Amino acid sequence: MIPGGGQPNMQQLLQQAQKMQQDLQRAQEELANTEVDGQAGGGLVKATVTGAGELRALKIDPKAVDPEDTDTLADLIVAAVQAANENAQALQQQKLGPLAQGLGGGTGIPGLPF
Repeated sequence: MIPGGGQPNMQQLLQQAQKMQQDLQRAQEELANTEVDGQAGGGLVKATVTGAGELRALKIDPKAVDPEDTDTLADLIVAAVQAANENAQALQQQKLGPLAQGLGGGTGIPGLPF
């Protein structure tokens, strides 16, 4: 409902929606270019992902490599990637959360991870 009983200015609403869409696209591009890290095993395994969750790098300290125990190394890799993705999700919330709220509360928007 418009205060004063007036009709909404459709041109103004469309301009606001277009600006929000551009802001959202800009934030998504920024996320795709921002790298965040995660680690496991006290830093023996480090993973780097983009803010969009794309795995970019994986560093494994030679001390983590035991040919007789590859299961532990695999667990450390998974944990490091998960930690990096959690950091990426936090970054997504920080960058996209306010924009998504402006689009209707941040729920049920296709393509957004929250």
